[in-house]
This record gives sequence, C-alpha cells and structure tokens, in this order.
Amino acid sequence: MDSIHHERMQEALREVAAEFLVREANRNTLMTVTRAMLSEDGKRAIIYITVFPDSAEAEALAFANRNRTELRDFFKKRVRGALPPDITFEIDMGEKNRQRLDELSK
Repeated sequence: MDSIHHERMQEALREVAAEFLVREANRNTLMTVTRAMLSEDGKRAIIYITVFPDSAEAEALAFANRNRTELRDFFKKRVRGALPPDITFEIDMGEKNRQRLDELSK
C-alpha cells in the first residue's frame, strides 16, 4: 500500500470511527477518537480513544470493542471501494499522559 493511500485510509478510518461513536455511544460519556493506526497490509487497525470521565474508560472501551462489527458495516457505507480492516479499540495512553503533564505544569 503506498504511503498516500495508507495515510488517507487511516484518516478515513479515524473520521468514520469518530462519527460512529458520536451516534452510538452513551451521552453520559465523552469518547474522542485521537488517532487510527493501520497495518502496512491494511488488514488490521487500532483506533485510539480517550474517555471522559476516566471512571468510564473500561465500560466505554468494552462498548467500542463490542460494536466493531457495526463499525465495519458503517465504514463500508461511508467509504466506497475500500475494505474495512479488522478493528480494535484501545485507550490512547500517550494522550492521557500528555494531559496529565499539562495538569501538573499548571
């Protein structure tokens, strides 16, 4: 997969996942898609999210991973001509650590 196509697919995946989670997620929890990482062969992807409040992380992550099949179907409708990868959601610890450092520096 060439790098431009790879980057476009990652961005499309991030946007579609964000739209999907806004539509499907619980309104008491804020889930933000921070980035998507696509394997070189385009068959697997990890979507990184942050969750507010922190106490809802485990529940939000379980919800997102439980709805991967629905996200794949949503992706097929939104991105024509592209096969959706096998998706896994993870908490974006890098972003979480950055936010913590911001809090400590104030």
